Amino acid sequence: MQMLESVTKCRVCGSAELTPFFDLGEQPFANALLKESSAKDPTYPLALMYCKECALVQLTHRADEEDLFSMYVWVTGTSKKIHEFAPIFRDRLIERTKDPKQGYVLEIASNDGTLLKPFKEAGYEVLGVDPAQNIAEMAIQAGISTRADFWGAETAKRLVAEKGPARILFARNVLPHVSDQRDFVEGLAHALDEEGTLAIEVHYAGVILRELHYDSMYHEHHCYFSLKSLERLLADFGLYAFDVEKSPVSGGSIILYVKKAKGGESKDLQALREREEREQVNELVSWTQFAKRSYAHRDEFRRLLEEETAKGTRVCGWGSSARASTLLNFCEITEKEITLIADKNRMKQGLYTAGSHIPIVSVEEMLAQKPGLVCILAWNFKDEIVAELREKGFGGRVLVPFPDPPSLMP
Repeated sequence: MQMLESVTKCRVCGSAELTPFFDLGEQPFANALLKESSAKDPTYPLALMYCKECALVQLTHRADEEDLFSMYVWVTGTSKKIHEFAPIFRDRLIERTKDPKQGYVLEIASNDGTLLKPFKEAGYEVLGVDPAQNIAEMAIQAGISTRADFWGAETAKRLVAEKGPARILFARNVLPHVSDQRDFVEGLAHALDEEGTLAIEVHYAGVILRELHYDSMYHEHHCYFSLKSLERLLADFGLYAFDVEKSPVSGGSIILYVKKAKGGESKDLQALREREEREQVNELVSWTQFAKRSYAHRDEFRRLLEEETAKGTRVCGWGSSARASTLLNFCEITEKEITLIADKNRMKQGLYTAGSHIPIVSVEEMLAQKPGLVCILAWNFKDEIVAELREKGFGGRVLVPFPDPPSLMP
């Protein structure tokens, strides 16, 4: 068992004025799935603090990237919604880029290459960089040029020396995962062409706060960006946002479009800044209330499950995601409440969830158990999952834990 590093300075601005406000207890790494239900999994502090200087919400401890991501079990391509979004995302990036076919398209944390594939199909040269050797090999086998490496300033310098800067660069849902946000963004700035466009997707702190997404807090997510804290970080490296949109994929994420020159800001970007101010997203008092609401949500979620199990209802889950790990462990849910969890990712099937030790099976095996209630743990894909359940003949009820409050659907 490793010791996590205690964070004493803000990951964005370096300030030491950090205030702890929410403790989720000792938890295992969310994606550290087990081969045996009886295995002992190490646990680590999972708690949040707030930076008075730049308003960044962040974890109190830092885990080493190599322990978290060198081998990985999340595969982008398992989601139907992501496949549908990929060509849309491609077109939006192309529209926002001057002379887009100059240079090449670079994705950081490219996973299995799902988002790069539409660019390649449109005739663009593409390259992915991902730290997980096993996932990078999957992308290469699918025909997407990929390098297994951790991203940062040194990696960027080596790449640019070899290939030059990228005209289109994107990093979806990765910036909060890295242990050194400044080194990561310095690398982005170095790799981006002077006329290029960068797209960064992050789980947005405003939505986390408003809809109580405490399940998004796990060791792989070092911090939770508001627009204010993200723009502060980008500006330190000469990067400036000019547009923003909601992501349809990741349950509360925003996509920020960035260039190396100031100006040309969209109305959507200005409106988000104003809403952030209005809703006090960057105020400590809002986050202390968030913690109180999270404890109340935990009690209600447990009450619903206990009521169902007391009636003899067989409850199964769908989605052994990292989100699910935090929810299950924070709420102290085990196999007694949720007997097993379905997941379409074959790398997870036959394993057990971290901490809660619930068996992970295929969708078909889960449905063969004839559950009376399915808890949608991967709730950010709720519509897709419910539609598939109905198509497969599931006639029971569905429990959706988020957004706040948990709700039962007929």
